[in-house]
Amino acid sequence: MQTSYSTFLLAGYTVHRITFDPATFTEADLLWLPHYQQLSQAGRKRKADHLAGRIAAFHALNRKNIPGIGSSGEPLWPAGISGSISHSGMQAVAICRENGLVGIDCEAIIVESEAREIQDGVIDAQEAQLLVASHLPFDLAFTLAFSAKESLFKALFPQVQAWMGFDSARVTALAADNLTLTLTRPLPPFAQNQVFTLHWCRIDSMVITLICDA
Repeated sequence: MQTSYSTFLLAGYTVHRITFDPATFTEADLLWLPHYQQLSQAGRKRKADHLAGRIAAFHALNRKNIPGIGSSGEPLWPAGISGSISHSGMQAVAICRENGLVGIDCEAIIVESEAREIQDGVIDAQEAQLLVASHLPFDLAFTLAFSAKESLFKALFPQVQAWMGFDSARVTALAADNLTLTLTRPLPPFAQNQVFTLHWCRIDSMVITLICDA
């Protein structure tokens, strides 16, 4: 599969980025993954996305390790390392650090008509008002809310070990390069009303959201 590798900084953290052409993917490419047999039943798109994400993670881990697949589909990072992977379209990103919370998500900006159709499953009326008050275009603001919740849930999953719906956290602030999410219910060991700050950036028609916390 044809790929290109680059990095960029988000809130001072290095994000590892793979741009890939899924049309060039072949089954033989998967043999690079130690866990390739676990993907035998996956579709072609899933395989290409997964491979691109693991290549990004490989670079994030100083080219020393490839995260496996956990029982819930989560990446398995080396001991003492927290990390996160995301992919969308022809982009994959990964980041890792020593312990602490880390979650990253990349999303193509959702067109406003689609955002309006699905918004009730992602944000509540209070959040909708906040997005409008941010003065960001609705498609961008909504995509940021969607992506930020994905990033947060990825960061919390290693400790929560449970599925978290979009109503588990609420956007309570949205600024030019960061936003705040507040838990609407307890997610042990995290308490209801616990607040998390995430950072975001836009690259062309994509947004990337990131949480890196103690």
